[in-house]
Amino acid sequence: MDFTQRLLEQFLVLAEEKHFGRAAERLSMSQPPLSQAMQRLERGLGATLLDRRPGDLRLTPAGAAFAVEARRLLDARSAVVERVRRVAQGLEGVVRVGYVSILSHRHLPRLLRAAAEELPGLRIHLHQDSTATLVEMLRSGTLDLAFIRDPLPVADELVAHDFAVEHIVAALPHEHRLAGSDSLALEDLCDDDFVLLSGTALPGLALQARLACREAGFTPRCRADADDLTGLLGYVAAGLCVSLMPEDLRDFPVPGIAFVPLRGSSPYLRTTVAAVRRADADAAVHRLLDLVARHSRP
Repeated sequence: MDFTQRLLEQFLVLAEEKHFGRAAERLSMSQPPLSQAMQRLERGLGATLLDRRPGDLRLTPAGAAFAVEARRLLDARSAVVERVRRVAQGLEGVVRVGYVSILSHRHLPRLLRAAAEELPGLRIHLHQDSTATLVEMLRSGTLDLAFIRDPLPVADELVAHDFAVEHIVAALPHEHRLAGSDSLALEDLCDDDFVLLSGTALPGLALQARLACREAGFTPRCRADADDLTGLLGYVAAGLCVSLMPEDLRDFPVPGIAFVPLRGSSPYLRTTVAAVRRADADAAVHRLLDLVARHSRP
């Protein structure tokens, strides 16, 4: 039997009122259709739910049991409708978020904290990988949102939102002659060996470093390269090379490295952190992006 919401509500009101007239009035209907609906309900269940006596209406044991189950059914239906609405509004559900490793210490905790406070119904599943892999996962639909530091133009099906700008600084071994400087010019490092990013994992940032050196009047002598920023840190900490890195890496407690600001206003000495989403992203992704915009540093 099809237990419609209306039928369940009719039975529950009648169970509360124990009077057809009062129940019909509450339901904004006449008494005969209500009586007929209850008879159809009993026939459909094959059980007597109401003990009809002159001047008295009571629930049978089967009726009392059905009243409990009817309330559960209505509550369950209401919960389903509410959950669907909240998911459609981006207030509940799962969002798959990718990030490059270095962003995990500053930008990502800020987002997770804000989401926990303002969107407690959302569950964020995190995945760390390289920029190139994260972009491909977005394109394939494996991720919903990705935080990257490599602001190259993205494919048509993706949309990038810049939310932070970081300066590029020099990363020097502690024993380097300029490690204690308040700042330095990039050309001061023209005779040093460099470790730079490869052009595959972070092509935008890799190109920026080379263009900045060229603008400063020299071609960097590249002793080594690495696929991510943590690899650069290892070479510098070993005392083998100098490098150019985003300023936020200064917050990493890496022994053996001094981060020194670079003088000058070259556009190559700044890098942008971006949130990238699919063009058809759902409401939950847009709500997270709104959090990013409101909680990012000026």
